[in-house]
Amino acid sequence: MSPAEVDFDPDRPWRRARSVALRPEPFGALVYHFGNRKLSFLKSKTLVAVVEALADHPSASATLAACGVTEAQHPAYVKALADLARSQMIEPNPEGTS
Repeated sequence: MSPAEVDFDPDRPWRRARSVALRPEPFGALVYHFGNRKLSFLKSKTLVAVVEALADHPSASATLAACGVTEAQHPAYVKALADLARSQMIEPNPEGTS
């Protein structure tokens, strides 16, 4: 599946892409993809925690709940995660936790 075809489903398991590094910063984190050389900024420490915890939960939605993201905040976080999926910073987790 090409990056443009990535369909982010928050009810499926996700993980930080294996070729992606996070560097903590006071504002959140820098995210760098070593494969496509894309650089992104995560401007929320909560979003950083979500990205780091994705592989530990059965779905992105479960990760949001585990990281204390309120239901009212879910749409904004789902959009951010979908953007990260399109830029290949996160990817479907075929191993998914159950």
